[in-house]
Amino acid sequence: MNREEGTIITLVAVFMLFVVGAMAALAIDLVTLYTARSEAQLVADAAALAGARVLANSGATSDSTGTLMNLAQPIAQQVATQVAQASMVGGSTLTSGGACPGAEICVTFSQASSTFTNPHVTVTVQRPDLPTFFARIWGKTQLAVAASATAEAYNPSGGTGASNTTSLPVAPLCVKPWLLPNLDPSTGTGSAIFDSSGNIINPSLLGWTSTNGTQTHPAAPVPMTYGCVNAPPGTCTMPPSPSPWGYLPGNNASFPAPPNSLPSCSPALSSNYQDSIAGCVQIPISCKSPSNNPANIDTTDSIDWNAQTADAVNCLTHATSTTVPGGGDIVISTATLPQSTPFEFAIGSQNPLAIVNTSLTGTNAMVSDSLVTVPIFDTTSYSSGTSSVSIIGFVQLFLNPTGAAALESNGQISTTVINMAGCAGTSGGATAILGNGASPVAVRLISPP
Repeated sequence: MNREEGTIITLVAVFMLFVVGAMAALAIDLVTLYTARSEAQLVADAAALAGARVLANSGATSDSTGTLMNLAQPIAQQVATQVAQASMVGGSTLTSGGACPGAEICVTFSQASSTFTNPHVTVTVQRPDLPTFFARIWGKTQLAVAASATAEAYNPSGGTGASNTTSLPVAPLCVKPWLLPNLDPSTGTGSAIFDSSGNIINPSLLGWTSTNGTQTHPAAPVPMTYGCVNAPPGTCTMPPSPSPWGYLPGNNASFPAPPNSLPSCSPALSSNYQDSIAGCVQIPISCKSPSNNPANIDTTDSIDWNAQTADAVNCLTHATSTTVPGGGDIVISTATLPQSTPFEFAIGSQNPLAIVNTSLTGTNAMVSDSLVTVPIFDTTSYSSGTSSVSIIGFVQLFLNPTGAAALESNGQISTTVINMAGCAGTSGGATAILGNGASPVAVRLISPP
């Protein structure tokens, strides 16, 4: 009997050894597996958002021909891959190359050129050789983890000319306090930029540029200019009829000045209006109507609007010279206008990054302080005696595109049109999709939710 009891104790001890081994495998290998899975998901999320941001800032969602989308996708793929390679999964970096599916980094696009509205970027990452620890006692030396994310560059206009009455509007952040009339500055005919459903009427406005009051494409010079009829300084008196690219200043109630994170400027910022230009308006600006929180015009007396606008714009764009280009951030694709390549941006010599590291001057950048979103107001309901207007769309502009500073004397601001996004249905009551930073084209993860 005693011998049998000793045998049972031995068997129990051996059994417990395997139980403890199994629990150790679960406790350590499963934690490692789930940690690596979480890392893979974060990498896929970041890479998909980066790729979608490239599509958003390339102007592709405002181009009805599909040309820019086809050209922008390889750039978006390259950026998404670089972002995925910059982080570790399970203690190792991912490698690019190989055919999809099966590659460690796989970037795909959901839309062909004929159906490019609101393009999706899907990034799948996988680590097929995650090493195990205690699970090796069962002969399992490696595990595989994978994750996928899909991001969307959402533009309710889409550049397709189709009806958008059922699309959700956007509500961008960091919108500048310039209310531009819904008048196309490139045609000279006073035609609209957006129709009543928020569709883009003239997609060729994409890439339209004015430089220092001299138009480079097409012929007529129409820089963005103070649109009130009085000569500043003075009260902003509404013009009898708005002029293309003639902005009306928005007031602090509609475009509240940011309380902090303002740049250091010379001359120093001196008003809420300048703070809203050089800083970032923290609240999202959505489509508005006279009965739904209209956008109010600033009629403050004794403000030199031209000088204040020029100084704040030069501070924002880091432009210090009115004659030497390249001082701020520059659009390097303007030589190819009308637009035939995706927008790419280069770092200027006075960019904060270049000041810290001069070798970065001239290198490409995905974002720029010179990229801003400006609201477009409805001219059909406008009257000269009004103090508020209805926002029916947004344009994304690149300010001071050559890097040369704006002049205080005339306040004319050189611009390049990067994106256009009309208000879907122009109802102003639908729940809006929040924009990101300086673009009216919202970038968001749609999978995983």
